[in-house]
Amino acid sequence: MNILAVIIAYLLGSIPFGYIVSKYWKGINILEHGSGNIGFTNVLRTIGWPPAAVVLIGDIGKGAMAAWIGLMISQPFGIFCGIAAMLGHSYSIFLKFRGGKLVATSLGVLLVLTPETAVLALIIWLITLGVTRYVSLASILAGIGVIPAMFYFKEPDAIKFFLAVAVAFVIFRHRDNIGRLINGSEYKIGQKAERK
Repeated sequence: MNILAVIIAYLLGSIPFGYIVSKYWKGINILEHGSGNIGFTNVLRTIGWPPAAVVLIGDIGKGAMAAWIGLMISQPFGIFCGIAAMLGHSYSIFLKFRGGKLVATSLGVLLVLTPETAVLALIIWLITLGVTRYVSLASILAGIGVIPAMFYFKEPDAIKFFLAVAVAFVIFRHRDNIGRLINGSEYKIGQKAERK
């Protein structure tokens, strides 16, 4: 039963809302547009706010549901299932192991496992986005911001481990964005994506 929960969490995380919404909303394959990513940001740049909002809700929801399923067993399994959902989002079995950068899915997991840290991360994300208009920079700084937060909120060691893994994974998935931020070629929110 416990292993089944992790498998279900991975499959939940693998649901490619960005791909599905783009396909049925606009009849396009989002993997062939913009950055080729299935996440909120690429959907926003490619086809606009309403479908991007649906993708955002779906990606947050699947992370939250996966963590909740695990948490019904124990806190460690809440963490395992959260990580499984994040892996599913980034390496979806339904897209030949392609996927998104897991920020929204991670937020969903955080909302269930440590809501106070999730709220702080969201505040950092919103402030950074408002000031810079870089979604990638907002995501990276929000991730980094959870490190001091987990000590401030005195999270248990298991949650600290999860947060460390999540932050490392978020930064790893944004490694190309970091390069573009450095050389000044990163997209800002509101810019249209170019077709691949």
